[in-house]
Amino acid sequence: MKARISDIFASMQGEGTYLGEDQCFVRFYECGLKCDYCDTKPTTFKEYGLDGVLDTIQQEIGAKKINTVAVTGGEPLLQRDFLLEFLPQLKKRGLRSYLETNGVLFNELFDVIDYVDVIAMDIKLPSSTKQKEYWYEHDEFLMVAKAKEVFVKVVVCLDTKLDDFKRAVRLVKEVDPEIPFII
Repeated sequence: MKARISDIFASMQGEGTYLGEDQCFVRFYECGLKCDYCDTKPTTFKEYGLDGVLDTIQQEIGAKKINTVAVTGGEPLLQRDFLLEFLPQLKKRGLRSYLETNGVLFNELFDVIDYVDVIAMDIKLPSSTKQKEYWYEHDEFLMVAKAKEVFVKVVVCLDTKLDDFKRAVRLVKEVDPEIPFII
């Protein structure tokens, strides 16, 4: 089985509750959404087998004290079948998995949740993304995600409507008011 991956690199986490932590990033290619503000629109990818990804991660980590792999994108859950092989291998190597996701593919999350340590979930505000509403999907996703360490990220821009923002806050509060909410 092969995965379409845009990049694998070691760097520092730049957002959320793990801000400043050194991590190895595996950027999966492609996302099902086309958010207006997206800053990650890869145009190329390389196909990796499981061993190729694991070897490249090990090369990137080297002697650095990195123990977390950020599985990011695009949207990694679009490649669920590969994740089912890949994530358990991270655990076997003593690495934590940190899933960055658009928070829409709740069925796919359900399939891999046992192998994920941390979930950084976006809530896509329709007024910010210029896309359709995903309230139902976000609610279902968060219900699955709350079984693990999870935090929610929301992008606010000039076009963001206060009603969308308030709805996101209510959604998280109704699932679990202890979930961190990052603006």
